[in-house]
Amino acid sequence: MSSWRNSLSVYLERRILITLLLGFSSGMPRVLVGGTLVAWLAKDGVDIKAIGYFALVSTPYSFKFLWAPLIDNLPPLLPLGRRRGWGITIQLALAASIFALGTADPNQHLMMMAGLATLTAFLSASQDIVIDAYRVELLEGWQQGAGAGATQTGYRVGMMASGAGALFIVDATNWTTAYSVMAALMAVGIAVFFLSPEPQQRVKRGTGEDGRQCLRAWMTEAVVRPFADFMTRPVWPAILIFVVGYKLGEAMAGILANRLYVELGFTLTEIGEVSKVFGVIATLAGGLIGGLVVARIGTLRALLLCGVLQSLGNLAYVLQAQAGHDIAYLALCVLAENITGGMAGASMVAYLSGLCNPAYTATQYALLSSLAAFGASFFASQAGVLEKSLGWVQFFLFTTVATLPALALLLWLMRRQPRPAAETV
Repeated sequence: MSSWRNSLSVYLERRILITLLLGFSSGMPRVLVGGTLVAWLAKDGVDIKAIGYFALVSTPYSFKFLWAPLIDNLPPLLPLGRRRGWGITIQLALAASIFALGTADPNQHLMMMAGLATLTAFLSASQDIVIDAYRVELLEGWQQGAGAGATQTGYRVGMMASGAGALFIVDATNWTTAYSVMAALMAVGIAVFFLSPEPQQRVKRGTGEDGRQCLRAWMTEAVVRPFADFMTRPVWPAILIFVVGYKLGEAMAGILANRLYVELGFTLTEIGEVSKVFGVIATLAGGLIGGLVVARIGTLRALLLCGVLQSLGNLAYVLQAQAGHDIAYLALCVLAENITGGMAGASMVAYLSGLCNPAYTATQYALLSSLAAFGASFFASQAGVLEKSLGWVQFFLFTTVATLPALALLLWLMRRQPRPAAETV
């Protein structure tokens, strides 16, 4: 018991608390272009196929590695350090885009709404590049597991604020007010970056004698070497395939969860109240438990255990679809999604962090997390079409087994891949 208490005490350290709050800022915009946006579209009568295709607005999360080298190397507009300066600059723009999205009308300007949602996702993905690199650079190797747990906990709380919290505000006011409040909450991340230390930076400079040589040297250092370095790892193609598929089932189920609830007759207040009570408990528990599991049994075994639990968690949606308008089953869905998703998310964050070379943190983490987001955006975009042909029960059964190939690949990796560096510190 004392060893578990010692493991828990790391969550009280200042650097871990910083990652908790930045996780909140990272998670909040994701739901505003995901579940909350789906609820808005569903309430306004938008066709389910169109709602499914709205998952594509999250495509920037899958390609953020393309502009990560710029954020990793170019100086920000605000002279507050490479990470903090970029973080605050992007968060100010993100607050503006969230506010603008809230002023759109899906019945009159659906395409404009899709464009604003895509812009919000782009800025949110850019924020993630900075936050992920900041976390990996700020924490020592032995803190990465706890940092992953704190990040996922904050991430889930942010999702809840922009999910259940936004729905409460909508029932009391309207969608514009809800998105305006969410835009104002970006002040949390801005304040954290402003008050937190800048991690120690490495200096990277082109050494050529003229501008062309400098540009070539910069491109080699900023773009080529991070990817070339990653490809020196054993079985790196298998790692990339695993990262794509690990959270596939959760993503497909999550994109239509609010649509299911609305179709079964739950009001936005009912969804919000259940999320407020059960979601908060599950959110806090999921990420923290995931971080502890990583610390106690190692990243790879934690990935396997949490991945199995994450897949089984989707069975709660099957029960909900069969039960209909039943608050008890709604509570079960919220509990299962947040606990298992938080645990799996924390183990994945720790795994990706351990794979990064500190010399190329932002670019390599952006590459890996982009691939993880690829399954969430591309495959989840087909969720509406799949549900329409299968029905709710068969659809959620499919999402339960969708992650099994990735888990089988993980078992193979566990036999061939050395442990991430974070575990050996």
